[in-house]
Amino acid sequence: MQDNVSKLIKVCNNLYDKQLASGKSGNVSIRLDDYIAITPTLKAINGLNEDDIVLVDMNSNTLTKGNPSSEVGMHLAIYKKRNDVNAIIHTHSPYTTGFAFSNKKIKRLEGFGQIKNPYIASIEYEEPGSEELALNASEAIEKEDVLLLKNHGVICVGNDLDEVESLAIFIEESAKTQFVSYILNSVKDIK
Repeated sequence: MQDNVSKLIKVCNNLYDKQLASGKSGNVSIRLDDYIAITPTLKAINGLNEDDIVLVDMNSNTLTKGNPSSEVGMHLAIYKKRNDVNAIIHTHSPYTTGFAFSNKKIKRLEGFGQIKNPYIASIEYEEPGSEELALNASEAIEKEDVLLLKNHGVICVGNDLDEVESLAIFIEESAKTQFVSYILNSVKDIK
């Protein structure tokens, strides 16, 4: 377990260093048998240590000291719905979240693997940390690897932390590329 928690902390620091998470926003979890390890609430994602990571069973019971992320319900709902998911990253990365606040969709570019849908799936806004968000997100991500949360952020899921971290980086780069394209296409030539 200690190696898994160390890896989770490393991924959190990477997300911060790559500017995908800042301040006290975002959360990361991994499945460990019949419980999860998740980042704490109201604590910056960078600079965490092993004692900060909170263990929670599948019934939302906290097994260690500390308070889990306010999005623990969403993480648990996804793990219960998806046996193939062993890691989840939820961020408010700037470009991806910018799209989540706009009416524009993020195109699925090459690099996402098999492209089943032309755009990243999204759900309507629900209060962060709410049961409604947990339910709607877990249902919408049932056949997806990335999900935009309207006016909120993004969720990435996968088999392990490496896969999910790569996905979080790739979705942000895709959003950034599309944002630049929108800007460049809106520039008019001076005559």
